[in-house]
Amino acid sequence: MQVYTYSEARQKLAMVLNQAESTGKVLIRRKDGRTFALVPEQIAPSPLDVPTIKASISTKEIVDIIRKGRQKEKLPEKVTGT
Repeated sequence: MQVYTYSEARQKLAMVLNQAESTGKVLIRRKDGRTFALVPEQIAPSPLDVPTIKASISTKEIVDIIRKGRQKEKLPEKVTGT
């Protein structure tokens, strides 16, 4: 893990950011001895980012399946004893 002084980090910010990205963490030390960790943020993938599949189905077939699924089923009428 690389440690930079505050002045070095300020002068070479782009390099420090690249180093943090490649190694996962960079430390920056101030004159008073306090140390700060620079860690790249982990970006969560989109839940909509799903792998594709190869399927031999036409657009018309897909639309027909969706329409069929959206059709409301008719429920049997209730029979009353009166």
